[in-house]
Amino acid sequence: MGKVKVKKKDPRIDMTAMSDVTVLLLTFFMLTSTFLQEEPVKVITPASVSEDVVPEQKLITVLVSQNEHDGHGQVYMEIVGASKKDDADSAFTTENVKKQILQIMASKHNINFTAQNYEDFAKLNAFGHPIKDLKKWLDLPVNERAEALKESPGIPLNMTTYGGEMTEFQEWIRAAAEVFSQRDDATEDIRSGKAIAIKADANTPYRMVEIVMNNLQSIKRNKFTLMTSLKTAKD
Repeated sequence: MGKVKVKKKDPRIDMTAMSDVTVLLLTFFMLTSTFLQEEPVKVITPASVSEDVVPEQKLITVLVSQNEHDGHGQVYMEIVGASKKDDADSAFTTENVKKQILQIMASKHNINFTAQNYEDFAKLNAFGHPIKDLKKWLDLPVNERAEALKESPGIPLNMTTYGGEMTEFQEWIRAAAEVFSQRDDATEDIRSGKAIAIKADANTPYRMVEIVMNNLQSIKRNKFTLMTSLKTAKD
């Protein structure tokens, strides 16, 4: 009896479903991801053995450049509120927190920021202009702000250890603390020092960082964090 020959077929995998899943995942990550904005200065933090983690939310970061201006490093600030997806209190999102802080500073210095200025400030990663120049900087086209920020003298602060008139840097810190005080958990972070972090390059002279610490301590912000990277065995 003759053998029945089975017709051979080339194997074929239908990739349509896989393509659909890939597109859905890509769309999900695009919509939920937060893109990091470029900082005004490049900072490589010094290494240490501390494993304490700086919080990603409800944080005031003081960025100290090693570029010297008037005897101290240029100082910039970054302010982060609560995450929209992790917090039901929409009034405490980063954008709303920044708007409230700018309103306090505008009232103190009698500056009339426009509604667009508030919107632009709320979306900024870092800022570092004297308050009198802030509106002019915010009025610049978006693509010109980054370069102008690098050329800024930074937020004014006091060269002396204690006393004297309150500096703009201290005013920003107090304004941020006032807004943070609306939330019990954020207030506790301010008191414990978790909500204020100083970030400086490993090559930044210590005296520049010390000036920032002195300005914090003179307004009774005696607890804060120095940001470092974890020291490896090679270090």
